[in-house]
Amino acid sequence: MSWGYRHTVLSLCMLAFLVTYFARLAISPVVPLIVADFAVSNTAIGVALSGMWLAYGAAQFPSGVLADRFGERRVILVAVGGTSVMSVLLALAPVFPVFVLAAVLLGLVAGLHYAVATTLLSRTFDDLGTAVGLHSVGGPLAGLIAPIAAAWVGVRYGWRPAVALAALVGLPVFALFAWRVRPTTPRRPDQPMRERFRLAPLLELLSRPSVLLPLFVAMVGTYVVQGMMSFLPTFLVDFREYSTGFAAGVFSAFFVVRAVAQIGLGRLSDRLDRDVAIGGAMLAGSLGVAAFVLAPGLAGLAVGVALAGTGSSFFSAIDPRFMDALGDAERGAGFGLVRTVYTVIGSAGSVGVGLVADLFGWGVSFAVLSALFAVTFAVLLANRALGTGY
Repeated sequence: MSWGYRHTVLSLCMLAFLVTYFARLAISPVVPLIVADFAVSNTAIGVALSGMWLAYGAAQFPSGVLADRFGERRVILVAVGGTSVMSVLLALAPVFPVFVLAAVLLGLVAGLHYAVATTLLSRTFDDLGTAVGLHSVGGPLAGLIAPIAAAWVGVRYGWRPAVALAALVGLPVFALFAWRVRPTTPRRPDQPMRERFRLAPLLELLSRPSVLLPLFVAMVGTYVVQGMMSFLPTFLVDFREYSTGFAAGVFSAFFVVRAVAQIGLGRLSDRLDRDVAIGGAMLAGSLGVAAFVLAPGLAGLAVGVALAGTGSSFFSAIDPRFMDALGDAERGAGFGLVRTVYTVIGSAGSVGVGLVADLFGWGVSFAVLSALFAVTFAVLLANRALGTGY
């Protein structure tokens, strides 16, 4: 496979990930406008968004099964095209129940992309950690662009055009991907799909030592990252007493650090060791979140952003570790399965952080996140020291 084509695939996978991330993030800045338009409570809109993120996580495993049957290219095209279409339908929702349904379906089609794209890159690149790190940059880039663009459009033209922005981004990427990426050969085109959903083989895969330990780390780490992404601006306003605008700027800086760190950690995992890269990210994340709570002034805030942003980028090292543990024929459905497990369980981070904050305050809530990052680092360190083989 030529150098140019490999990097075309990588670039378009990154853009496809940006589209699926953009569509989900474009909703949050215009939530007050949606609440006012439909005359619903914040709890009701929270249910819609939670349903969207849960559907995103639940789609990871079926996406791998579909890729094994039909090829990765087709599934990614469905993810990008479906995300664009569902963004338009979300913007056109006449009543709130239709909005909720469209949000859930948006999460479902967007969730078809990531695991399948990672499997495609595993066919394309030997340095998978580096490739996954570059691919994952699409998420932070969307985090930089989508909130600002959606807020600007929402204030001037209303929430419906703001939500539909994802289609303007997604349709050109869909066309480019269809044009430039060659059809991929399915891994298991003739196997009945119902066989892939049998419980015993799925439990056997998840219970393997080489999968079980990183799965625990990924679940805990995703919980922490989900909590931070949901509430870091609120924490900075309520606990550190910064302005809303300044908190938004810090949040953007967090995404910049995350984008850079994902590339570096992915490369480190290729050049040195997967667990060293993951453990380094977890330790950095623990110290960074602790700095948010304990370190005073702008210097402490800068340290927190740098370290916590690095910690939140651990996915570019842990996802290749899962791929290393799976056989070539297992990578489609197998990686999709572990992504579903750790994404769905980790999505509870939003609820958990908000609940602890309500009960004990923001300082305790973020201190718990720091402790959870530290637990994952300790588990990896103990595994290395004891030589368990996990």
